[in-house]
Amino acid sequence: MKKYRFISWNVNGIRAVERKNALKWVDEENIDILGLQEIKAEENQIPKNIFEKEFKFKHINPCSIKGRSGTALYSEIEPFFSDNTLNVDILKEGRINEAHFNFEDKKIAFFNVYFPNGQSNENRLVYKMQFYDRFLEHCENLKKDGFSIIICGDVNTAHTEVDIARPKANEKTSGFLPMERDWITKFLEHGYIDTFRYMNKDVKDKYSWWSYRANARANNVGWRIDYFYVSQDLKNNIKEAYILDNYMGSDHCPIALEIEL
Repeated sequence: MKKYRFISWNVNGIRAVERKNALKWVDEENIDILGLQEIKAEENQIPKNIFEKEFKFKHINPCSIKGRSGTALYSEIEPFFSDNTLNVDILKEGRINEAHFNFEDKKIAFFNVYFPNGQSNENRLVYKMQFYDRFLEHCENLKKDGFSIIICGDVNTAHTEVDIARPKANEKTSGFLPMERDWITKFLEHGYIDTFRYMNKDVKDKYSWWSYRANARANNVGWRIDYFYVSQDLKNNIKEAYILDNYMGSDHCPIALEIEL
């Protein structure tokens, strides 16, 4: 087995991040797979110099509406299959990179996902919940086909009160509604592991997103809404899971998973 390092980051605009030189750290890090969400760009709009490292594989999935959402996956490992997963992302909002890898005796389905935000209106909240269910069904079908699952990305929901700085103030806000939190519970009960919480059971005050308002990041008034999940069969393969909150450039910070495969 070999230890691999995966990084996930909602960049909130890859061109804006490039103007801040906020992805240059990728050249200094040992990264096997990098998943970026909310790139807000088509492939030809992504600056060539976001980092110098040349990954062996990349998959860019832009939103059908220019300047919104979008995902990008960069990998040092060549997949044998990649897809935009439009049976889940039915509005073609560029929300998923799906790639399948062979790791010795395991077939891995790796997902980089920008899950919908439900705060704009009731219809988007309904769509978010439907997206969640379609995604779970898709993963369950892959498990039946013999795949292990690794998921990274912005889930847009904080699961429990320890994952949000001000739970009471946000209990009626999308991103911390009972129905959204219950879905994460259901998802975990289907045999998936929140790797950060698994490795850091008692850790508090660790977040991955902060509002741009009211000095939220400086005061660490945040939400943990970015996750690495793995299927239950990979539980013993997890080595480290952590939040890279020292990296700036977005309202989110990167998160990491180290795993033996």
